[in-house]
Amino acid sequence: MELLQNKLRPTLLKDVLGQEHLIGKGKVLTNLVKNKQLFNIIFYGNSGCGKTTIALALVNELNMRYRMLNATINSKKDFEVVIEEAKLYGNMILIVDEIHRMNKDKQDILLSYIESGLVTLIGLTNSNPYHSINQAIRSRCQIIELKSLNEKDIESGIKRVKDVLPDIEMDSKVIKYIAKLSNGDIRYAYNLIEFAYYGYDKKVTIDNIKLYNNTPSFFTDKNEDGHYDMLSAFQKSIRGSDVDASLHYLGRLIVSGDYDSIYRRMIVIAYEDIGLANPGIGPKVVAAIEASERVGYPELVKPLSVVVIEMALSPKSNSADQAINEAIKDINEGNVGRIPNHIKTTSPDYKYPHNYPNYWVKQQYLPDKLKNRKYYYPRKNKYETEMTNFNNKIKEEK
Repeated sequence: MELLQNKLRPTLLKDVLGQEHLIGKGKVLTNLVKNKQLFNIIFYGNSGCGKTTIALALVNELNMRYRMLNATINSKKDFEVVIEEAKLYGNMILIVDEIHRMNKDKQDILLSYIESGLVTLIGLTNSNPYHSINQAIRSRCQIIELKSLNEKDIESGIKRVKDVLPDIEMDSKVIKYIAKLSNGDIRYAYNLIEFAYYGYDKKVTIDNIKLYNNTPSFFTDKNEDGHYDMLSAFQKSIRGSDVDASLHYLGRLIVSGDYDSIYRRMIVIAYEDIGLANPGIGPKVVAAIEASERVGYPELVKPLSVVVIEMALSPKSNSADQAINEAIKDINEGNVGRIPNHIKTTSPDYKYPHNYPNYWVKQQYLPDKLKNRKYYYPRKNKYETEMTNFNNKIKEEK
């Protein structure tokens, strides 16, 4: 059975949902078709935004010969077959889905043919190509970002369903509900509708959909940028002391069921962004995670929300994170030096601080090459100020 999403896939650029920055009078993709030209392109964007549809519409409107492969599923041999076809016909458009997963063997096969123009590459990816695609491929392609579809775009796409399922029962409230639930992914919307159509005797209602799916599409697949964008938004909201945004993104991550990523990121935030401004937050975060693991969903929202609120409201300091990064930078750059003799193992010249007033005695610890190097710069918060003042006071008393 042909899937609904394929039955409704546009074959012309003008019928593609959204992407007004690329499609329309005077826009780049429309102009490529008008000028009968196509170049190596990588389309990237979230699931269901139209990457495959646009690639197929381009080759269809330009009446070009093409093959479509998947970097994960198709073998090296499959890529070699496409190249042989290109040699036979003089050129070939190769559409590669999940191009960020293309291994070195496949890349090596393609590079020279892309360079010569025998093969024109259209890559499709959910991942940011600047981070995930080999520079050799990337430098030979124009990189074009596709925007997520908004709710009006999704509603327009849903209304097209009647063209292929004329007997479907679906009112405007259901269309709006599905559009909101789909969060920019038209494929997700079509799949919901198709399941309801055949599962509930052509009646697509909100109640029917809630019986089998009431979870929005949040793009939290671990292999997609959306997953990391969500975690990034979560951390930046806490770092920015926006308690409401912090709870919003925590809620989205909880609904997605990705608890391990929440736990790891919370621990990182506790030590990277809050740090010495509230050093007690680290153990609290760990305790909240342990409590969450014990009670499970849905009760885990309680300990997580409590500690995330405290994290967002807490004073912030990245002094420790900055300090260790600077120390590691020196080490990586070879800026080290020899350990002073008096603090080497069993040295008789070492002064034991506990034998001195205030448990401090002046002596050099850093190598000579770095003896005046300063890594730690305290931030203005109660805990670091108190520690720094105490430290300075015992040294001044000497």
